[in-house]
Amino acid sequence: MDVLHSTSPDQIPSLTATDLRSRFLIEDLFLQDQVRAVYSHQDRVVLAGAVPASGPVTLPTFPELRAEHFFERREGGIINVGGVGTVTVDGETYALKHASCLYIGRGARDVTFASDDDGEPARFYLFSAPAHTTYPTTLVEAGNGTVRELGDQATSNRRTLNQYIHENGVRSCQIVMGVTTLHPGSMWNTMPAHTHDRRMEAYLYFDLPEDARVVHLMGEPKETRHLLAANQQAVISPSWSIHSGVGTASYSFVWAMAGENQSFDDMDAVAITELL
Repeated sequence: MDVLHSTSPDQIPSLTATDLRSRFLIEDLFLQDQVRAVYSHQDRVVLAGAVPASGPVTLPTFPELRAEHFFERREGGIINVGGVGTVTVDGETYALKHASCLYIGRGARDVTFASDDDGEPARFYLFSAPAHTTYPTTLVEAGNGTVRELGDQATSNRRTLNQYIHENGVRSCQIVMGVTTLHPGSMWNTMPAHTHDRRMEAYLYFDLPEDARVVHLMGEPKETRHLLAANQQAVISPSWSIHSGVGTASYSFVWAMAGENQSFDDMDAVAITELL
């Protein structure tokens, strides 16, 4: 498990592109037959990727958590961004197709990931945050969450947003999580950009062609920077940072938040004319 420390907004102007990437972009989250994890001091979330390519892999108890098992004091949301697979939680097996979501509540002890087809392995993305109580482990199949249509084709940001874990859906202590898919011909996500001082957020871009990139905007509204993200790379967004992006092709992304509240619409919009 790698550990990423918090960065103050007044440090951003002095950082090089390499510095920004090392602090906010996770490039190699999915490794064959491994569970790769990153612990962020932004609200103490953990981002992890699991690729059971030649057999099942088990979620380890990372020593950095100082816990008897991963979910001893945590909850998590898992979204499959690869081929069909299963997640087994304390003996109960859940089948996850592409873009389906599984919420795991605090207290779960044994978690194992497997693929239905080793030739097209599942790729499980885990977003985890501390939890103060237990909610039941719940599966939501792709397309069965709360669906919202946003944006307009005329502004290249027509997109379908599927809310899975939120205050009116699958219950959690603090995680809010879902998937947004851009329509063909649309490339902009989350525009106009916004911040929400009450929550941090992480984006995982997926279903992006290998030769395409997303130009992810970050930083304070008056001091923006950008990161070039490839397929299945994740960006950590502190609460003070905008998070928006434009791709060279259409794509999907997992958005996941943790922090002070679970109100999806609690955000501070920033008009494009106000960004510098």
